[in-house]
Amino acid sequence: MSDAMNLTDEQWRAKLNPEEYRVLRESGTEAPFVGEYTDTETEGVYRCRACDAELFRSDNKFHSGCGWPSFFTPLAASSIVEIKDKSHGMVRTEIRCASCDSHLGHVFEGEGYNTPTDLRYCINSISLKLEPKS
Repeated sequence: MSDAMNLTDEQWRAKLNPEEYRVLRESGTEAPFVGEYTDTETEGVYRCRACDAELFRSDNKFHSGCGWPSFFTPLAASSIVEIKDKSHGMVRTEIRCASCDSHLGHVFEGEGYNTPTDLRYCINSISLKLEPKS
């Protein structure tokens, strides 16, 4: 994690609105089918809402029908950190921003989507901000 993003809880609360803080810093989840990027097809780069790090590209986004933006690969493996998550009575893999340690969502494997990686990075829209292609 970057020293510039090693903020205190108080600093994060000042930087993020309450819902962004709940998802990004407390590993919350936004409701399905309500996020601004769930169905968008705008070309560009998806960045971390907390620190602006590049995370995903629109050409790796696909419609999974799950209610959250889905990607089949991150921009670079070094842009995210994967952590085993045993919460909610299941085992899954949490995805966090490598630059600021903010919660982004989860990655799932082997669900049978017709994608090059057979992975679904299920990301909270509120964890992202889209930089449209110029």
